[in-house]
Amino acid sequence: MPSKAEKTTAFIIETVAPIFTRHGYVGTSMSALTEATGLTKGALYGNFKNKEDLALRAFDFSSSKLIEALDRPLNTDGTSLDRIFALTRFFKTYDEFIEPLGGCPLLRTGVDAKHNNADLSAAAREVCRTIEGKIAAALEDGVNAGELRLPVPPLQFAKQLFTMLQGAVAMFTTTGDRKYLINTVAYLDVLIKREIKK
Repeated sequence: MPSKAEKTTAFIIETVAPIFTRHGYVGTSMSALTEATGLTKGALYGNFKNKEDLALRAFDFSSSKLIEALDRPLNTDGTSLDRIFALTRFFKTYDEFIEPLGGCPLLRTGVDAKHNNADLSAAAREVCRTIEGKIAAALEDGVNAGELRLPVPPLQFAKQLFTMLQGAVAMFTTTGDRKYLINTVAYLDVLIKREIKK
């Protein structure tokens, strides 16, 4: 059973993670964090070294939720092609998944931290590599099973696929228009059938 301190730390992280995602590291004030948690600044710093430590832990929490969500379609039963289509289907409704997270933690943190927080920026890049690696593994499994043919190495195709999906997320985030998600997934599904299905 978690201790009271562990429960408090978990509560703080879960509460502030969407705030950091929505407003970014620089845009998130300590007063916003104390107001959201109902704790004093001293109580927050009693659980974390500083704002950067809290932001990193919050990003880790949000990005873990994202990776867990992406693991579900990539680990479903069926062929490798079924898993890739399950992944693209997930992105059709990605807006619903990211709403409680304060937006896409990868996109928002990656862009926000690029020029103002090296540690957060590095963490976002690492999450990108992790996700691309998971997609590449699913593709490679398909090639090895004789289900897929790839015109390029699995990691390169995974990066291209994830880039298009994240581009749709960026356009949805900018405009609020879900058609960017829906139409990009529809296009990718056609591309996948045409280019890599055996």
